[in-house]
Amino acid sequence: MAEQDYYEILGVDKSASADDIKHAFRKQAMQYHPDRNPGNKEAEQKFKEINEAYEVLKDEQKRAAYDRYGKAAFQNGMGGGNPFGEGFGFNAEDLSDVFSNIFSDFMGGGRAGGRSENLRGSDLAYKLSITLEEAFRGIEKEIKIMTTEPCETCHGYGTADGKEAPICETCHGRGKIRRQQGGFFVFETTCPTCHGEGHTIKDKCKKCNGQGVIRVEKSIKVKIPAGVEDNVRMRVAGEGEAGKRGGAKGDLYIYISIAEHKLYERQDAHLYTSIPVSMVCGALGGKVEIPGIDGQKLEVSIPEGTQTGAQIRLKGQGMPIMRNDKRGDLFVTVKVETPTRLSKKQKELLEEFRTLSDNDSCQPETKNFFNKIKDLFN
Repeated sequence: MAEQDYYEILGVDKSASADDIKHAFRKQAMQYHPDRNPGNKEAEQKFKEINEAYEVLKDEQKRAAYDRYGKAAFQNGMGGGNPFGEGFGFNAEDLSDVFSNIFSDFMGGGRAGGRSENLRGSDLAYKLSITLEEAFRGIEKEIKIMTTEPCETCHGYGTADGKEAPICETCHGRGKIRRQQGGFFVFETTCPTCHGEGHTIKDKCKKCNGQGVIRVEKSIKVKIPAGVEDNVRMRVAGEGEAGKRGGAKGDLYIYISIAEHKLYERQDAHLYTSIPVSMVCGALGGKVEIPGIDGQKLEVSIPEGTQTGAQIRLKGQGMPIMRNDKRGDLFVTVKVETPTRLSKKQKELLEEFRTLSDNDSCQPETKNFFNKIKDLFN
């Protein structure tokens, strides 16, 4: 009976990457593990085969030898003898690594991190409110934050002598310990001796009480680019809290909030506003001045016969577009105001105007409307 190919056993191609091979092994190891198949000789044999295949294919040198010579590479003295020793026995440490990674991912912990990852400082968040004018031109703001800095007395180590504390003997500096339960189930927990730090401090620094960091108020200058939008998050690298034991600093995230403007509303790079005009201006046309977002006066031309709701577009008078030399547009909605509290003379003039407008030639929309509904009166 022909020997089964290692790649076929794991169900991967010969061009499979190391990650593909590891993933295939994990999947099959969980399916055929003896703890999941008690008394099943066929599953036990299958488990041995996939473990044997993985032992070879996970190692670059062994895999290269296997690709060239097949299993003969590990027999008769080639390649240094049988890599599995006398008889068959799987590598429990490697299998433990595989399943600890599986369940660490499942529990939401990601990869089993070393102490350098745990020592990184925390990120900070700051909400910065600016005006629309400041968002238009861009601005540099000085903000104050509460953060942590390395303790100068102990140089961030938390020790009385200012030197790095000895590595924890319980976890050997990892900050975590592994416990194996139920056969292949491996769980990681925070080291009870060093509480995840990876080091044990016998004599603590008095200034920081062994923390390696102290709380301080810090001033930071932040550059806000022209055209920034509301609710944008800006990252300032390395301005978060200090890492412990010399670890990297966290980052500062600034959330931009743009205050409501008296005149303008913003949508992307465009600005919108409404202006009231008199009935006479709407009928005869005219000009209205409004302040632009850039501080300049803008002249809005109202065409003759403008109706309420008409929108006038002023190109290039909106907000700047970030990383671009262009600007959005300004849209002005016109509201024609009906006059109130008329004098006697004004009323007489409007009555005269109404008499002259009986032919509806100057009010085409009114004429069209009543033509549409006249049949409803019958």
